[in-house]
Amino acid sequence: MPGFQAHITASSILGVGYGAAAWYLGGMPPATAALGAGLCTVSGMLPDLDSGDAIPLRESTAFAAAIVPMLMIQRFQQWGLPLEGMILASAAIYAAVRFGLTWLIENFAKHRGMLHSVPAAAIAGQVTFLAFASAEPLHRYFIAGAVVIGFISHLVLDEIWAVRQGLFGPKVKKSFGTALKFAGPELWPTLVAYGLVLLLGAVAAGDAHWGERMASIRQHMDHAARYQQPYQQPYPQQYQQQPQQPQQYQFRR
Repeated sequence: MPGFQAHITASSILGVGYGAAAWYLGGMPPATAALGAGLCTVSGMLPDLDSGDAIPLRESTAFAAAIVPMLMIQRFQQWGLPLEGMILASAAIYAAVRFGLTWLIENFAKHRGMLHSVPAAAIAGQVTFLAFASAEPLHRYFIAGAVVIGFISHLVLDEIWAVRQGLFGPKVKKSFGTALKFAGPELWPTLVAYGLVLLLGAVAAGDAHWGERMASIRQHMDHAARYQQPYQQPYPQQYQQQPQQPQQYQFRR
């Protein structure tokens, strides 16, 4: 199986290429491109949350607990939360991810289970899309795509490592097909994964429609403000009608 170094190297190369292409070819802002590259790099380790080793699980969930509230800053602003509310919401999200998610994975996840699957990659991308409420819809798709690419890179690398060269040609290990899969060996984890995909997909579709509508409204307002002509008086100042003085009559003697 590929180790940490192989996974992080592959996701880093993909992340740098993804961010550079978006900046150089797609005109993505440098900060957004750098954020996408970093998230793609880190997402390459997400499927190993079910590895059973406490250190990768603890470190990964701690990083996710710290980064998710930062991604949701603009979402908090949309909700109209004051500064105190943002701090409390961030603390609640940190506790839910750091301790709640860790407890769920430790007690219910199995190695090479549904966390090593294509639906899990879709769930990671949908959660990122909902958390990163950018005013630019394209930036949201870019950031969510970075997480999905990093996640998929881990699955693909696991499948490549499951094929080895033998004396009489390539040999396939028993682990082949257990990473890049659409369904697991057990029914309930598969149903839960697809249920989350459908639920998050419906929420993300509605949020995307609302976000694109608001972006279109802002674009029209900016366009109208840019080309709005200043008010002009109907007549020049010199041609405005002057008040008439009463006519004076002179009498001759």
